[in-house]
Amino acid sequence: MKLEISLAPETVFHLGSFPVTNSFLLMIIVTVFLIVFAIVITRSLKPVPKGWQNIVELLIEGGRDFIRETIGDEKKTMKVFPLVFTLFIFILTANLINFIPVQQSLFINNGEKMVPLFRGVMADYGMVFVLTIITVLTVQISGIIMCGPFGYLKKFFNFKNPLTFFVGLLEFVGELSKILSLSFRLFGNIFAGEVLMSVMLFLLPFLVPLPFMALELITAIIQAFVFSMLTLVFIKMAGEMEEH
Repeated sequence: MKLEISLAPETVFHLGSFPVTNSFLLMIIVTVFLIVFAIVITRSLKPVPKGWQNIVELLIEGGRDFIRETIGDEKKTMKVFPLVFTLFIFILTANLINFIPVQQSLFINNGEKMVPLFRGVMADYGMVFVLTIITVLTVQISGIIMCGPFGYLKKFFNFKNPLTFFVGLLEFVGELSKILSLSFRLFGNIFAGEVLMSVMLFLLPFLVPLPFMALELITAIIQAFVFSMLTLVFIKMAGEMEEH
């Protein structure tokens, strides 16, 4: 048996002409799981929380307090919190589900060859790119809402003097670079971790991979936090012109 590492996700099956990849399939599973979990939790709420409700409320309240301290405004916090917290929970769940041992051994014949049935959601650059585009568009919309369309555009296109014009161009390039910095940071860390674990499990399948798994578990949590935290910081920076 030889080890094959593919940068692109493999097609598992087709729905008509639509190719369903192994990363897309796992993304659907993660999404359905989170929706079902949210419905179950909200339908069994009790005045005195216990069990899962206690953990969920602690996580939500902690996240909201953290965002409030960063933003510094309750009204803005309630607008930003749903996006930032959803990104964190989705990315965290998608990363942690990779550590379920059984999924590493599941393969399927797609008509051409045997391919893994599941692949890490964040190890697919297409998925990460979509999340990044959503984030960057939200940042721009937030800046336009808080500063006004002309006020926000003035941040990038200021013709008062050559210096402000040059600084504005740098700001514009900086906004575009957020797409690459956000997406490659998340994708690179998760994909590299999957490659490392695959190699270690292939070469030394007993005990030796355990320290690497612990390291990748920490990386999975940190990357979910970093992506959502950077989204929060970018939104805050987009509204700084209003305060000025």
